[in-house]
Amino acid sequence: MKNLKRITFDPKVMGGKPTIRGMRVTVGMIIGLIAAGHDTKEILKAYPYLEEEDIREALTYAAWRVEEIELPLASA
Repeated sequence: MKNLKRITFDPKVMGGKPTIRGMRVTVGMIIGLIAAGHDTKEILKAYPYLEEEDIREALTYAAWRVEEIELPLASA
């Protein structure tokens, strides 16, 4: 997904999982907090170095990934 500037991938950070701006905060962690019932204000209070746009992009990335289709490669 081209327009996500806050979602980063680095094998040296959190094993290459998608993170927020290269920090040790994964997209999965943000989505998990939302799924557990925490709202944006609560998350920002608990993680003051995050910004509201970080949470929006994490949700956008997660929605995009859910819609992806994996196709098996043809066997030789």
